[in-house]
Amino acid sequence: VIDPAYPPARQNIYLQVAKPKGLIVIKKAGVLDQLVEDYISNELDVISRIPQIELQDDGSILGGVAAAGAEDVLAGVATTATGIVVGPDSNPTLSFTSGSEGLPKGVLGRHFSLAYYFDWMAQTFKLSSSDKFTMLSGIAHDPIQRDMFTPIFLGAQLLIPTADDIGTPGKLAEWFATYGATVTHLTPAMGQLLSAQATAEIKDLHHAFFVGDILTKRDCLRLQTLAKNVFIVNMYGTTETQRAVSYFEVASRSHDSTFLESQKDIMPAGKGMKNVQLLVVNRNDRSQTCGVGEVGEIYVRAAGLSEGYRGLPELNAEKFVRNWYVDEAIWTELDSKLDQGEPWRQFWQGPRDRLYRTGDLGRYLPDGNTECCGRADDQVKIRGFRIELGEIDTNISQHPFVRENITLVRKDHNNEPTLISYIVPRDDVEGFQEFVSSTEGLDSEGAGADAVVSGLLGFRLLIRDIKQFLKKRLASYAIPTIIVPFKKLPLNPNGKVDKPKLPFPSKAQLEAVAKHSSAEQDDSQFTETEAKVRDLWIGVLPQRPSTIAPEDTFFDLGGHSVLATRMIFELRKQLVIDLPLGTIFKFPSIRAFAKEIERVQSNGPSVETDEKSGGAGGADEETKADYFKDAQELCASSLKAVYESKSQISSKSEQINVFVTGATGFLGSFIVADLLSREDSKINVYAHVRAKDKEAGFERLRNAGLTYGNWKESFTGRVQVVLGDLSQEKFGLSDSVWGELTSNIDVIIHNGALVHWVYPYAKLRDANVVGTVNVLNLAAEGKAKYFSFVSSTSALDTQHYVELSDKSLSEGGAGVLESDDLQGSAYGLGSGYGQSKWSAEYIIRRAGERGLKGAIIRPGYVTGQTGTGSSNTDDFLLRMLKGCIELGVYPNINNTVNMVPVDHVARVVVASALHPPKEDELAVVHVTGHPRVTMREYVGTLARLGYNLVENDYVTWKKELEKFVIEEAKESALYPLLHFVLDDLPNDTKAPELDDRNARTSLVKDSEWTGVDVSAGKGINFEQLQVYVAYLIKIGFLPKPTGQSEVALPDVVLSEEQFKLITSGAGALTMKHFVEEPSLRGEIQDEDSMILKLFSTFIITALCQLAMIDEIYEQFRDIMHIIITT
Repeated sequence: VIDPAYPPARQNIYLQVAKPKGLIVIKKAGVLDQLVEDYISNELDVISRIPQIELQDDGSILGGVAAAGAEDVLAGVATTATGIVVGPDSNPTLSFTSGSEGLPKGVLGRHFSLAYYFDWMAQTFKLSSSDKFTMLSGIAHDPIQRDMFTPIFLGAQLLIPTADDIGTPGKLAEWFATYGATVTHLTPAMGQLLSAQATAEIKDLHHAFFVGDILTKRDCLRLQTLAKNVFIVNMYGTTETQRAVSYFEVASRSHDSTFLESQKDIMPAGKGMKNVQLLVVNRNDRSQTCGVGEVGEIYVRAAGLSEGYRGLPELNAEKFVRNWYVDEAIWTELDSKLDQGEPWRQFWQGPRDRLYRTGDLGRYLPDGNTECCGRADDQVKIRGFRIELGEIDTNISQHPFVRENITLVRKDHNNEPTLISYIVPRDDVEGFQEFVSSTEGLDSEGAGADAVVSGLLGFRLLIRDIKQFLKKRLASYAIPTIIVPFKKLPLNPNGKVDKPKLPFPSKAQLEAVAKHSSAEQDDSQFTETEAKVRDLWIGVLPQRPSTIAPEDTFFDLGGHSVLATRMIFELRKQLVIDLPLGTIFKFPSIRAFAKEIERVQSNGPSVETDEKSGGAGGADEETKADYFKDAQELCASSLKAVYESKSQISSKSEQINVFVTGATGFLGSFIVADLLSREDSKINVYAHVRAKDKEAGFERLRNAGLTYGNWKESFTGRVQVVLGDLSQEKFGLSDSVWGELTSNIDVIIHNGALVHWVYPYAKLRDANVVGTVNVLNLAAEGKAKYFSFVSSTSALDTQHYVELSDKSLSEGGAGVLESDDLQGSAYGLGSGYGQSKWSAEYIIRRAGERGLKGAIIRPGYVTGQTGTGSSNTDDFLLRMLKGCIELGVYPNINNTVNMVPVDHVARVVVASALHPPKEDELAVVHVTGHPRVTMREYVGTLARLGYNLVENDYVTWKKELEKFVIEEAKESALYPLLHFVLDDLPNDTKAPELDDRNARTSLVKDSEWTGVDVSAGKGINFEQLQVYVAYLIKIGFLPKPTGQSEVALPDVVLSEEQFKLITSGAGALTMKHFVEEPSLRGEIQDEDSMILKLFSTFIITALCQLAMIDEIYEQFRDIMHIIITT
């Protein structure tokens, strides 16, 4: 059944999947759209078509008259039995998913699936022929099998309201009461429509079955306020399960008035219906079911699962899986004893014990019910933060003045992913009117009839209150940037919220709101400096807030780290004051930021210690964390009493299992490759990867290796993927998986970290410090292990170590010793990243005092691979090269830069992990460049290779860059790092020289295994830089030089697969580069295919630009559906 309310393009998708042979058109559905008619004529083989069918109130059918002269093929067989035989696995229905994860998928129903359902429903809920059922969803929705056939099975009545009865607030409840409805099926969204502004009491309603979305306590309370006798049944199921598979019953108020009060805010999915089990399975080890309270993925075990997706065998294999808990041969043996040769068996595939993988997260409750906790794929990532949309919605729904809500991720007019929540205010509670503002006078601006503008303005006080409400419950990055109120949310024919019809406010709408808001702005609450800060922020924010107050923070108002960079430079331009980017993280509110400006201008003492976040809007207490003290407290609370460490690995023939974190990163990928490339060694790698399952994790690991050119297919059998979250105790793994790790691992290389040069310590603590404690716990349990930690020279970034280095060199030394106790940076580290590495090192050192053996490795800048130049292009040093080419100028900075190729860094890490320099204690290993080059020599290489660059002093270069980016508003590769390069780059890049005798010791030991002695170290010279530049040109990150080069660049060879991976994500290839570099075409495809690919890319790009035009968005969406399916 295809609902005529769907767009023609979507109807065609249904027809494409279904490939029907017959077509029946209901007269009231109207004439088929020409797009649909054309598809039927050109693409389908329809052999029977019956037009203009009309169903009369008495059950008779009119219409269906064939064209003149056509033969009535049914006339002679009207009373003849068809002789058709069906079986349990025959497919009577094809239902479609909503398409929320992409295009709708057709799900084949089975006759068997409903056989038990109707009788079970009748017995369990005492339904009978005297009941009056309602049908509120569209007939094309898969619950039609339930809504229509349940009353037909019982011989009950079926009541169908008009569209006006449903759409008019309060009228649906009157309709229920008037016609005496006793049983209803609802989605939560339809239930909210039923209770909205309703006053009619629905006395006869005794059962309401909810399905399709999260059911809240508030939804239940509203319905039971109207219908005190109604038992509410929350039913859980999907299109793929063909029907509901579990239920949870809420007692009626007349039966138990206190039952609902005892429940949590979200109603559980309940327990399985007849012949159904809900299995909550460990996400990291699906052979394990979860314990009570442990979150896992919900699998449905049911004989009545649908057949699967039509035409999608790979997806079926992923979602419909064999029950690994039971030997299926048991069922086959039992069935063979029952086989009587029945005719229907030809339409039965035999006993199949299958599980459907729902993608929902859940947990078992102590009473045996199952609770849903969101979607496994409902996580979104915005600016590096993982966000659960379901968690946002749950918290918004708890606000007293919100009736309905849904949160989505939409792209704003700058193409930035943005959290936006759509709400329906609840206007029937006391105090609501205090949050409603007048919108009079808007008509003259042409905005009065605009529901979005009216909502944003009329409910701006409510929007502000909701955001304050959420600040106490969610992290700042999870608070929606925009909240749009509506009178009601649009529903699709299935009764669910129609997400595509929820618009992102256009630029014109936001400007209309801003214009009205600025006229109402009360400047009396702002000081002169605060008003300047407010106006400055408004100029860079993605959209002007409808209300703004001195205590509002930059991030609450929609700012983020990229916009913060832009704001800091606008500050320098407009107010002529130079503040570091970190200032906005320490003083995020208008009031606190303004005070810091005034302090700097007056050279007064810092106000950092005077204010707390949430009061006057001052510095967040977390940003001022004493990293030394925090490390001490974590040692006291979290470290084990004893760490039993491994004795020396005696032979390379010994079986060694190495656990590696950060395995898919740039350095991590080379560490894995170094471990697995050792000839005659028995090394297996347990690689920690963040992914939905082990298969996806392995694919990430392999793709990282292919991207960087170090993967060999022979690695496959020696790698095991370990899932989990390092910031959680035991990584969130089950006891059995954790136990397996503790008993199998011999060596740990902890390389994983969150790298961010602006975030304060508090934002990095969980990932970089607590995560390290949790990995240390792995070292403390089970068999004895070596422990190696990849730190950073950023833990030494204080003046103390620069001076210590200078002193050492003047006395004939090599620099800061590896035996240094690190107390010279216990205070004074400027970056949160450096602080987090210092804290982690401090904790590991204390574990070393309790028996832990191994190494702390401190690399500096990790550069490209020696041979191919394979690099991480999102890197400061490479951005510096590109930025200077764009500018045409490079700075004369004579500081040395500690750069070491990634393959050598990986070799030092692995050598130190397998052969720690000190056999009886934990030791530090410095990775330093031999030789080191200066920043001037590094960037000046570009001029030697034919790029048109001139050298200038740093101050002049800095002014040129500011003019290029700020005044001329040109794009620069250095834009994300402007706060760093324009602050005081000569001093900021000054780093101490490092003694590295421990590194040499481990490399010499390792050479006895590898046969290669690299203990002399590696660094960067002119020849190596040629390789890097050649690689960066090859992948399109750098343009070709146009001048005369001193030498010919080496030829860098990339495999076809590596090139594709780089250009799809890790590189910066452009279409312009394809046109200018025809030699690359042969590496990918033949020329004709390449031209077609380029043309297709161009067309899609053009269409994406058209999509930005609001007026044609609907047409664009339909066109794209056709293009994609074709």
